[in-house]
Amino acid sequence: MDSKDLANIIFPDAKDISYYEEKYPERNLKEGAVVTRFAPSPTGFVHIGGLYQSLVAKKLAEQTEGVFFVRIEDTDQKREVDNGVKEIIDALDDYGLSPDETVGTNGSDKGNYGPYIQSQRKEIYEAYAKYLIEKGMAYPCFCTPEELEQIRENQTKAKERTGYYGKWTKCRNMPIDMAIEKIKNGVSYIIRLKSPGNPDRKIKHKDVIKGNIEFPENDQDVIIIKSDGLPTYHFAHAVDDHLMRTNLVIRSDEWVASVPLHLQLFYCLGFKAPKYAHIAPIMKEENGNKRKLSKRKDPEAAVSYYKEEGIPKEAVEEYLMNIANSNFEGWRKGNKDKDIKEFKFEINKMGVSGALFDMTKLLDVSKGVISRYSGEEVLNYVLNWSEQYDKELYELLNRDKEYSLKIFNIERGNEKPRKDIAKWSDVKNSIIYMFDDEFEKIKEYEYQKITDPNEIKTITKEYVENYFDINDDKETWFNKMKDLAEKLGYAREVKEYKANPDNYKGHVGDISTVIRVTLTKRANTPDLYEIIKVLGEECVKSRLK
Repeated sequence: MDSKDLANIIFPDAKDISYYEEKYPERNLKEGAVVTRFAPSPTGFVHIGGLYQSLVAKKLAEQTEGVFFVRIEDTDQKREVDNGVKEIIDALDDYGLSPDETVGTNGSDKGNYGPYIQSQRKEIYEAYAKYLIEKGMAYPCFCTPEELEQIRENQTKAKERTGYYGKWTKCRNMPIDMAIEKIKNGVSYIIRLKSPGNPDRKIKHKDVIKGNIEFPENDQDVIIIKSDGLPTYHFAHAVDDHLMRTNLVIRSDEWVASVPLHLQLFYCLGFKAPKYAHIAPIMKEENGNKRKLSKRKDPEAAVSYYKEEGIPKEAVEEYLMNIANSNFEGWRKGNKDKDIKEFKFEINKMGVSGALFDMTKLLDVSKGVISRYSGEEVLNYVLNWSEQYDKELYELLNRDKEYSLKIFNIERGNEKPRKDIAKWSDVKNSIIYMFDDEFEKIKEYEYQKITDPNEIKTITKEYVENYFDINDDKETWFNKMKDLAEKLGYAREVKEYKANPDNYKGHVGDISTVIRVTLTKRANTPDLYEIIKVLGEECVKSRLK
């Protein structure tokens, strides 16, 4: 008996690989088109690093008129969580990163290179495993867990590398007749690659991001098919990336060490290997040290966190693009109104070391993004967010949508729009004083320089009785504020006060702050004139009196 007989006994029903090569032909794309993917496991929440990889992958595919697809790698079914696949697809959809091809949520796949779930591709892996056995490049291994543990102990005692390689490969050279007999007798087994590697030889590999890297060849006879019949990640990814015609694999740099094995698998299978781009992880600074963002420690590691906080998807996308390409920030400053799709992303400009996650910077980016929205857009976004996450705010805004829109239109659409909102969860606190019943609940007035109650009463009484007119244009309104300041012993201009501080009680800014705080109970608000116009005559007089 020969290796073909062994292959037929192990995989009697497996098709010839020519069937799959024909079923999944080369893609008909223009030269230079990138075919890449996001390949998560449905084992928990979507990590911000996964969103980062997807953003890069999607951007490159779009720029080159290629394909971005999502493949679910669920061969480790013990760790799979309920609705894990749906959460992945929904998260990508939420952030405008919907793949061109992926698993169908309605029962049918989107794309012609599926199934896009690895557990549904079992017969494909069997065909290629059978092919390797026929070529003498894979074999069944009957070692028990106890035997493998004994091998590890012996290697440790001998101060040698641990693993299944070289002289430690107990089943590698087992006669075919003996292997067939064991299979017929029902002895449990797995399938291992018969590695042709020699660790004394080096391979040179050019990573798209990291540049030239040198590794020793892989000599481990790794498992390619587990005892449950499903493939390992290493074997499945090689078969899938070949048949799905992936030409650029974008993944976390934790996989760099696997490159020798993966290139070897492509070689043994007779495939052309894709290019690899290993992305440095997003890091966090803690006690002066850098560490990876942790699912366990850091709420911001979960993509769902940004949705719950109400950080717009455009802000998250812009922040991640800023991490990916340092020249993006300069591009955005020079192209404030352009769609991010117009930015030309360059993968070879990605940093080799991990970028630090900076929540302050993200919120600053978010303020810029929100400042470009119209009042109507802000209202709609806040209503959609608050309906799920803040019922009180939702009901408040729905009392009078026309009035709510006026609030969000304050300081919008002008050359320097307001930048006081970083996330939708900030909104309630930033506008609450615009509603009379909520205004009454705010306990303290945030008066600044002028805190004497009698002086405050003098200023507000004088303003409301002699200077306030709801119909004034902005210039007239501010001139009247200066007149009020002058009448009460304050400088009309800040520079006048700074030049001769002993001549005045203060300046016009101090006067306007008293009016601002009396009307809003806040020292910092958007434009006071616009707030007055939205509050209306009756409300302004009532609050001042």
